[in-house]
Amino acid sequence: MKSVYYILFTGIMFLTGYSNTIQPVDSIPEHETFTIQSKQVGEKRVINVWTPSNYKKSSDLLPVIYMADGGIKEDFPHIANTLDKLIKEKKIKPIILVGIENTQRRKDLTGFTDVIEDKEIAPIVGESEKFRAFIKEELFSEINKRYRTTNEKSLIGESLSGLFVMETFFLTPEMFDNYIAFDPSLWWNNQYLVKTAREHLTQLSADEKRIWFTSSNTTEISTYTKELANIFKSQNLPNLTWTYSDEPDENHATIFRATKEKAIIWTLNKTE
Repeated sequence: MKSVYYILFTGIMFLTGYSNTIQPVDSIPEHETFTIQSKQVGEKRVINVWTPSNYKKSSDLLPVIYMADGGIKEDFPHIANTLDKLIKEKKIKPIILVGIENTQRRKDLTGFTDVIEDKEIAPIVGESEKFRAFIKEELFSEINKRYRTTNEKSLIGESLSGLFVMETFFLTPEMFDNYIAFDPSLWWNNQYLVKTAREHLTQLSADEKRIWFTSSNTTEISTYTKELANIFKSQNLPNLTWTYSDEPDENHATIFRATKEKAIIWTLNKTE
């Protein structure tokens, strides 16, 4: 018998696939694309980069926000257009967006698992450590070489990509300053990240971190995001600024677009 998490995952994949046919078609913004032959993941990866409209006329150094699901046929246009809007409305300061196009999404974005049903969602799973090493050891330096960047880096993602955001925060928090996760799949590996959250938080460095996360009305996700929020509250770490946004009126297919602006504004403005 399949576990509730396997049933949940396949249901979410159907819902998301269906909703993609009825959601708005995002215009493709002006951007640059290049490839990296990665030693860490053993394949060529396509990288899309969006810069603000005044980037070429300025000499300013800009922070960078990284995202998986960053292909032109994925969420890159959606988030690039959102950043452009918020910058023009002066709700956030200029920032560079780096999108990593997927090859095997479920391989890159999931960590190790002991759960048999988790392993059945794709031919290969559990290689997020390699994907994270690609970003850290290869992509960061390439972006810094090609663009005018500050040291400030953010990571954004939804669903399995949201799981990757949360896993990166807990396992290698030094990689990014800011983390944004929408409906993260915290059920992965029998809720490993939630069960080990207190242990990982005690090892958090003194550097300030910001994390914003949300969940829809998908009970099998919101149960664990709420539990994680309670853990953050109980730990009350002075170097961790966080917000959890419970969104019971949204579902897994709508949560990203419904909450993206407030997530980005809160995370990047650093006024709270």
